[in-house]
Amino acid sequence: MKLIGMLTSPYTRRVAISLTEMGLEFEHVPISVFSHLAEFKALNPVVRAPTLFLDDQTMLTDSHVIIEYFDRADRSRSLWPESDADLRAAASVLGMAQTTCDKTVQLVYERELRPAEKQFADWIDRVTGQVNAACEQLESLVEDAPLWLEADRLNMAGITLSVVCTFMQNRIPDIWERGSFDKLNAFRESAEALPTFRRWPHASLAAPLAHAPLWP
Repeated sequence: MKLIGMLTSPYTRRVAISLTEMGLEFEHVPISVFSHLAEFKALNPVVRAPTLFLDDQTMLTDSHVIIEYFDRADRSRSLWPESDADLRAAASVLGMAQTTCDKTVQLVYERELRPAEKQFADWIDRVTGQVNAACEQLESLVEDAPLWLEADRLNMAGITLSVVCTFMQNRIPDIWERGSFDKLNAFRESAEALPTFRRWPHASLAAPLAHAPLWP
């Protein structure tokens, strides 16, 4: 199997960590949807990261779909808690974490891709407010929700939450630090110390997004 995408992407990194925790072997091919646009387009004409090629060359896209495929293919690999109560709590965290991620990506694109004179201040304020509100919700949930399957092994909600928090810390540090999300940051630090997270660390950008071609 081959996982295509950069670890600057929280979606790609989430898949890499999840598949590793499931005990699956794959080759990571770090091709950027921005810096390596033509190369990525030759593999997936839609240019969507992450893209995963199975051994029979079936192409899977979208982090949710990729992870769910392997979860359904072998339930013994599942990264979800088993009890109904824990499942509900984990799903609540996962949904909010994924929403936070999507809104953070919107904000990053507005800030880093659009020229300063064309940025829409009202939209930036709206999305910033959504990110802050989501983080406040997560800060209140993090202690009560089950985030671990067992010692040193996070479940799907825990993996996603920690990846998203690290993405925010790196890409919107002004908002992350101003929010004083102490519980989230403590959880993020504990997750990033785990072997699987160290194996797939958040990467630095090779070049500013604004310098990359958007389409051929």
